[in-house]
Amino acid sequence: MSAATGPLAGLRVVEFASIGPGPHAAMLLSDLGAEVLRIDRPTRSNFPNPIMDRGRHSLVIDIRSEDGRAQAIEAVTRADVLIEGLRPGVMERLGLGPDDMLARNPRLVYGRMTGWGQEGPLAQAAGHDINYIALTGALAAMTGGERHPIPPLNLVGDFGGGSMFLVLGILAALYERERSGKGQVVDAAIIDGVASMLTMFTGLMAGGYMTLNPERNMLGGAAHFYRCYECADGKYISVGAIEPQFYAELLTRIEAPEALRSGQHYADEWPEKRQALATLFKQKTRDEWCALLEGTDACAAPVLTYEESLAHPHMQARNAYVNVNGVTQAAPAPRFSRTPSSIQQGADGAELLQRWKR
Repeated sequence: MSAATGPLAGLRVVEFASIGPGPHAAMLLSDLGAEVLRIDRPTRSNFPNPIMDRGRHSLVIDIRSEDGRAQAIEAVTRADVLIEGLRPGVMERLGLGPDDMLARNPRLVYGRMTGWGQEGPLAQAAGHDINYIALTGALAAMTGGERHPIPPLNLVGDFGGGSMFLVLGILAALYERERSGKGQVVDAAIIDGVASMLTMFTGLMAGGYMTLNPERNMLGGAAHFYRCYECADGKYISVGAIEPQFYAELLTRIEAPEALRSGQHYADEWPEKRQALATLFKQKTRDEWCALLEGTDACAAPVLTYEESLAHPHMQARNAYVNVNGVTQAAPAPRFSRTPSSIQQGADGAELLQRWKR
């Protein structure tokens, strides 16, 4: 296997197998060049994912057994980072908690990924993405004023407020370690991350510039200039013409009625204007509208399926997707000018651990 070239090349990460944001965080670190040793359970509790599991060196052990626990401890003592996504207290009961591991490896960055956090009334309760974003107020705003709240897959909670904030915390702790020489615990809770992601909205609300009321939320689909419209072929186009100059260009290009040109931000008029644009966009197919709008300052783009996205000229020009071992998947992100990231090939975890010991 060729040596990693990313900015985190040489970083050693032990990932205790979990679901959702933990594996995604480990994938991101691997894409950036880290060596990731995943400790898998003898019987996996989730489906294998050939994309999100990429770049791992897998070691199957039972951490509840004495021998398995000893192997896990050996790996952690030689690692820079640990990632775990179990309920609070489980790792402590196994003798693998932060106090035990930091005593053996004071430079260790111990990353903990949960939904509710390590403490609080809900810390021991089961939950999933939909529950976490519901508690923060994010889900209530995702209706467009026309229907019940619809969860945005698990992008906002698990991956936006979860894995991204876990990776941020790990990288910040590694940076601080360069000065102090000491590791620390990173407590990444999805509810904390999503609450942080809402700060733009809460800040604008405090100034009276925005509301999360679904019927009057400009960015939630209530505004006629920031939503999706069905086209003549049943496909959809997205419109995001917020600024006056972009809104004017949109209306000019689609030959909108004159009545739409004034009062863009008058929320009381949004329902009527939504209906007017809905009627207009039904007159052409999605591709016909794209021919008029895509690539202009009208701020419009087709709503593509994943399969359609693979073939889109812009995505292809960016090489946004790559094929690895016959599986098409997103290329590593972000991109670096001097230390490019790459998708690593996984290998036997026992061999990696032996190499770490040398």
